Order: sequence, then C-alpha cells, then structure tokens
Amino acid sequence: MSGIAAKLQHNREKAQGIGSNSHAVKYLNQDYESLRASCLDRGQLFEDDCFEPLPSSLGFNELGPNSHKVRGITWKRPKELCDNPQFIVENATRTDICQGALGDCWLLAAIASLTLNKQVLSRVVPHDQSFEENYAGIFHFEFWQFGEWVDVVVDDRLPTRDGELLFVHSAEGSEFWSALLEKAYAKINGCYEALSGGSTTEGFEDFTGGIAESHELKNADPHLFKIIKKALERGSLLGCSIDITSSADSEAVTYRKLVKGHAYSVTGADKVEYRGDTVQLIRIRNPWGQVEWNGAWSDNSSEWRYVSSDDRARLTNRSEDGEFWMSFSDFLRQYSRLEICNLTPDALTGDEYKKWAESEFEDTWRRGVSAGGCRNYPNSFWMNPQFVIKLDEVDDDPDDGEEGCTFIVGLMQKNRRRMRKMGQDMETIGFAIYEYSGKRQVHLKKNFFLRNCSAARSETFINLREVCNHFSLPPGEYLIIPSTFEPNKNGDFYVRVFSEKQADFQYIDIDEDDISDRFKRLFGQLAGHDVEISAFELQRILNRVVTKRDDIKTDGFSLSTCRNMINLLDKDGSGKLGVVEFKILWTKIEKFLVCYYLLLECGCMSASEMRMAVEAAGFSLNNTLHQIIVARYSEPSLTIDFDNFVGSLIRLESLFNTFNTLDKDGDGEIELGFMEVRVEMW
Repeated sequence: MSGIAAKLQHNREKAQGIGSNSHAVKYLNQDYESLRASCLDRGQLFEDDCFEPLPSSLGFNELGPNSHKVRGITWKRPKELCDNPQFIVENATRTDICQGALGDCWLLAAIASLTLNKQVLSRVVPHDQSFEENYAGIFHFEFWQFGEWVDVVVDDRLPTRDGELLFVHSAEGSEFWSALLEKAYAKINGCYEALSGGSTTEGFEDFTGGIAESHELKNADPHLFKIIKKALERGSLLGCSIDITSSADSEAVTYRKLVKGHAYSVTGADKVEYRGDTVQLIRIRNPWGQVEWNGAWSDNSSEWRYVSSDDRARLTNRSEDGEFWMSFSDFLRQYSRLEICNLTPDALTGDEYKKWAESEFEDTWRRGVSAGGCRNYPNSFWMNPQFVIKLDEVDDDPDDGEEGCTFIVGLMQKNRRRMRKMGQDMETIGFAIYEYSGKRQVHLKKNFFLRNCSAARSETFINLREVCNHFSLPPGEYLIIPSTFEPNKNGDFYVRVFSEKQADFQYIDIDEDDISDRFKRLFGQLAGHDVEISAFELQRILNRVVTKRDDIKTDGFSLSTCRNMINLLDKDGSGKLGVVEFKILWTKIEKFLVCYYLLLECGCMSASEMRMAVEAAGFSLNNTLHQIIVARYSEPSLTIDFDNFVGSLIRLESLFNTFNTLDKDGDGEIELGFMEVRVEMW
C-alpha cells in the first residue's frame, strides 16, 4: 500500500505500538507461537514453506543452482548433526560466531559485538527457545527493518556439507543460535548469498534500530580513545576494518596477521602502566575465531611481562580465539575505519542517558518523476522528494560555546539486498540540506537551486545501504533532499533524523508544476483532445507497454482492473485521470513491478511468492485474506501474472482507503448502515 492510506495506517499502527520491539510485525504473517503450538499438537517438526531447503534459498550466482559450490549440500536439523544440540549454552559469547563459507564477516562482526550487551542481544534473540522443552523445529528472531521491528520465523534445517554446517557455526559445534540467526537474516534478505559483502553498520542498525557513525582513522578525532571507551560503557556496538586497494587484497593476511577488507569487532578499551608510561590498549576480535595480530601487545608478546600481575591476569587470554589486544597507536596505523552504532532511546534503560528525538519518512525515486540525481544535474535535481525539518531549540551544551542545533540525518535505501538476484545492487546515494526559512510549504523548483548553495550535505555519495552524517546548524527551517548520484535511478528509501531537541519534520508534496515537461508531453500524446485518460485509454496504454516485455507473463490488463485504478485515484469524480493522477498511477505501477520482480523466478509468480510480494508492497494480511487473493487472482496452475498482481494490489489499496475513511475514531472497527453498504457495493 502507498500514499495517504499507507501513511495513515502506518501512523495508527505505530501509535498502537505495532512495529516496536515488544510488538514486532510478523514477517510474512507467520506467527511463531501459533505455528509452534500447531506443530506440537500434530507431533510434527516445523517446515518453513516461505524459505525452503532449496538452491534458491542459498543464492543466485556463486551459490546459485548451477554452481559447483552448492554440490553436496544437504539441509539437516541440529539433532542430526550432534547428540545434544543447544540453542544457547549459559550465555551467548563471541566464540559462538565462527565464519563459514560465506563472505558475511560484516554481519558476524556485528553479531559478535551484540553478545557484549545482553539487553540488546535479548531484543534480537528471544531466549525462550531450546532443543528440549517444547521443541518443534521452529525458532524466531527479531530484526529492525526501515523503522519497525520484524519477527522472523525459521525452521532449523541448516545447509551442511559432509556433516558440518556450511556457514556460521560455534567453536565447539553444538551451539546453534548464531547459525539460526544467520538463516533468519538470510530469509528476510532473500537468500544466503545476498548477505555476502557489506558494512558492519548495517548489521549494527538491524540489531538495534540505532544510528551509526563512521570514523576515518587516518584523520582520527583527538578524543577518539575516550569516545571508544564511552561507547563501550554505554553498550554501543563497534566495528573496524582495513581498506583494500584491489580485489587481490580482499581477505589478504598481512605479515602482522591482520586481514584486509575484513570486518572486525572492537570489544574493549583499557589502559595499563608499562615501563613508567600509560599505554592505551584496544581489544579486537576476528569473527573467524582465529588469525590474530602478532605485533606488540598480542597474546604472547613480551610487553605483557612488564605490566602488573593484576593487569596481566585481568586482560590476557593466551589462546587462538580470534581476540587480541593492540596499542591504540598501532590501531590507528593499521586500521582504516571505525564504526560506532549509537543505541535508540527504547534500547536504553535508566535516566542517566540523554535520548535523541527521532523523525522519519519513506518515499521513492522513480525514473522521469522523482529520481532527479544529485546537484551535478541541475535540470532534474529539483524533482527529487523534498522534506522540511524545523529546528527551534538550541542544544543544552553547544560545542565551542556556539549556539546551534545538533542533528543526525540518515538516508537508507530499502530492500536492495533482496534485489541482487535480479542483477541490481546498491545505488550511489547522498543528500543535500538547504535553508528553507521564509518559504511557502511548496516543492521548490529549479531556479531556487541554481541561485542558492547548500547549508550542509552528506560527506559523500556512496553505494552503501545508508549515508549518515552529524550536523550542527543555527535554529531555523531546512530542506533535506535525498537523491541518487545519477538521475533516473529507481529505488525506495527511508529517511530519519535524530535531533538533540524535538523537531518538526514534514514532506513537501508534489503538484502539477513539479511534473517534467517531457512527462506532460507524453501524457498529452496519450490522453488525446480531452487531456484525460479514460479506462479504455488506460487499458490500451498499459497493454501496449506490457506486451513489449518478454520478461514477465501477462494476458493483458482487463477493463475491470483499469476501472479500479481510475476509481482509486479519481479525485474529481470525472471517471478519468488527469496528468497528476496519471503520474501517481504510473509511479505505483513501477513500484509494483519492482515488488513483482523481487520474488520472481520464472516469468510468473507462484502463490507463495505472491504472499511475499504482497508483504513487500506494504500490506500485512492474515492467512484467510491471502487465500482469498490467491483464489481470486491466480491461474488454474496457481500462478499469478503481472496484470492480476497489479489488480490485486489496486483492489487492496482501495479497500484500505475505504476502511480508513469510515474508521472515524481510529479504533480499527467500523459500522455500516444500509446506505453505506449500498455505496460500497456500488
């Protein structure tokens, strides 16, 4: 669902606590408790039909169905792998996370840091799970996804080769929480291979809902050691890495036994007295569980002989477990980047913590409509979505005595990992900030940006999931413009602003003046002399487009579906679409096409894929409604082609719009009189 109806529903659900960690959204509408109870009643182990033990769950390229890397892989439950499997033995520790045959060290470094904060860990890994009491082959985990917490269910069939887990595993081999967590994260991202390569901050944020900052160590803040120590004391998650200069450097081991292009966790910071001086030390962990720094302050280095016996006993652990100490000065020389994830207010307990105020918004970039590219493209930059933030109150403790308003802007692109099997990856994204004070609440046009410089901007445009920067500006109103680097790049994005004081945040909507001349000319050619598009004209336009594509299966859009589209958007009751209404519809269809492709395997969609695509489109439905949709819109073979998929989503949005209109008091229930029933049936 999109537009006003989606926003109203999202706000209502959020006000009711839905999407919070304590009331997470059920991913694909799978409810852990009811599924487990059903399995126990039937005496059967759970089998997840939404993430089956198939090649498509492993990957699409290097782990794809035809790859030699998937030969000999079998899916087994932990009880088939060892005599006494355990979910978590006593407490989860960093040694429970050893990397397997998957390039997701970034994720494992985030998981390893997660074990250092038991409160945060319990939000992601519910501990009321085991292989003994009420075991039914089903487990669940919670992840933060673009503004809400999502509860993800998995069965415990894990990919193995020669009786060993293929991917993440614990050091002793009998503890399975980390392997099951990795599977749940692979499920929500489409497959295991989608997890290959990434930034530790992505894992940090999905495990906490927090917002991350990055420090380039070549130009380190002079107070960075203190920042690290404070962050560890506050339960923040920290990761570090060494940049590579070529693909040959990826995971190359230096003579000092550090791995390039590899994600490490920072797990400790301390000071010791050494030969009359105070030395700052940093503790780091390799998620491989082995390959450790062999320089000064490593496990068996001579430096430990010259510290007090108390410090030596407190800090040293002379074993090959992947964790080691090094001096802070060596840390700055050897590593390239440090990432810190600051926790959100709901993850913090106690009044001693200052908490951020948070604002958020979701929108889309669509080619020819709202994907204007960066400032390098002045003719289209103004077409990007625009948001206004109003900063009224200055900080309580301003930096350097200058009054200002501190805030953090994070721009995140959505669902890009899931789209990797379609040959798409992260777009290059960034944002610019302009003074907006004194302007009417209108979408600013090209001339404004030609005449005005930005007040601030993202540090860089980069092809990561999120671009995030910290700012301090004078009180006032500011326009935030998120964009891809190049124009005409489709994508969905999520913006959030963390401010030290409460701030108003609003979206600047489009009007007819915002539509490009090119789109208007196209509309004029399609609409004819009356400059409106009827259901018959819409049917002809859409079928002309889809019949040219051989990558999707469709019998063409029916006149009934086209009438439903017009009914959804026809604001003036003319029974036709004007240029603004047609632009909105065109954007919707492009978004639906992305959702359709997201889970497409062979040109048309299966019933199970339909369920996941409907979720990706923004609808949360129960099993009964899913069954009705499949029965009504599927072919006899239980496949759903593109026109039926669009028709079902348009119908769903119309129904949600109607319900939201009639739900006057927002309690989730409506009453219909006879005349209202007649109107809705009509």
